[in-house]
Amino acid sequence: MISFLQAVETCLSEKYFTLSGRASRAEYWWFALATFLILVVLSSALGGVAVLYKSEGGMLYMMLLLLLVLGILALAIPSVTVCVRRLHDTGRSGWWYLVNFVPYIGSLVLLVLLLLPSDPDENEYGAPYSAPEA
Repeated sequence: MISFLQAVETCLSEKYFTLSGRASRAEYWWFALATFLILVVLSSALGGVAVLYKSEGGMLYMMLLLLLVLGILALAIPSVTVCVRRLHDTGRSGWWYLVNFVPYIGSLVLLVLLLLPSDPDENEYGAPYSAPEA
């Protein structure tokens, strides 16, 4: 099983733009947790500064807002690529990601697909993930 730090490192460095291959359930969900935590911290800092200075102006607020926007943009690509690789791990095409854009039920369908267990055998997208030996 892949660790939290391994998943984040894999998604942010070596597989940043990689749509091919597979991503285990652990890799996907660890990276989703890291993304969530990063965005919560940045948003909380932004909200804290706004409350502290009782305004939405000022240089510190604008710098944090810019940092939040850059964080969202920097995490968008690896979030999509790890999702596509996770879909490959369940034996589905990455095009299933587009179901996310169907109003009301698309996100739910994608969530169910991401929660499904990995295909234990080699499929058209490659061999299953195997943890590196220590």
